[in-house]
Amino acid sequence: MASEGKTTGAGMEKSGRKLMGESGQTLNESRHTQPQAFRDLARSVHELLDAAYPEKLGFLNYRNPYELIISVILSAQTTDRQVNRVTGALFTAYPAPADLARADIQDVERLIHSTGFYRAKAKNIMGAAETIHMQFHDTVPGTMEELLQIPGVGRKSASVILGAVFNKPAIIVDTHFSRVVRRLGLTGSHQPEKIEQEIAALLMPGQQYRFSMTVNNHGRIVCHARKPECVKCLLHRICPKIGVNAAITGSESLSR
Repeated sequence: MASEGKTTGAGMEKSGRKLMGESGQTLNESRHTQPQAFRDLARSVHELLDAAYPEKLGFLNYRNPYELIISVILSAQTTDRQVNRVTGALFTAYPAPADLARADIQDVERLIHSTGFYRAKAKNIMGAAETIHMQFHDTVPGTMEELLQIPGVGRKSASVILGAVFNKPAIIVDTHFSRVVRRLGLTGSHQPEKIEQEIAALLMPGQQYRFSMTVNNHGRIVCHARKPECVKCLLHRICPKIGVNAAITGSESLSR
């Protein structure tokens, strides 16, 4: 997939080294004194992951924006795989927002029980369906401000919709994404909204959603929480590996 703002291989390693402590500055200090190094690293990561992963990356099964927004709400505190197990029956029973808004809540709870927190989620998805039906005339809205009016939808969920449905710039901060960008040194924050703002500032608008999806995917299959596979990681030459134990990274193998 084509990328904007190509960075050379030498430039990739140089931008990574700048964030590995060459200057002796902290991460926050470097962000102010070397902003270009952060932008170069972010765009290098984007280029490498963009080339490595399929053009279409999606973790939830859906056929339309209504199904996606309900699936995203259900994905809180559970896996996308588990959500996919229940949504087929849910959307067969309630194929449109008006149907779900008028549903028997006990039946909805039964259908989504295995996703956890099913009582709260049933209220949220029924409330979301009613809002989409009544306030937005059965059409999922396309702005952050409108999406945040829907029950169960926070900034992360809204960003998924903006990127996937409307092809708008969107940084989607979940546990996989935040872990990878912190290890890369692109942010030092644990606050989702601050991470979103800091990463968005490093990328061109057209890169943001794709960056979110590829970094998320990389966190799922390579940069695991407990045992990141640094030896096989295509980012290992430019990644500062912040917060990763040296024994896990296989740093000796990488230097040979």
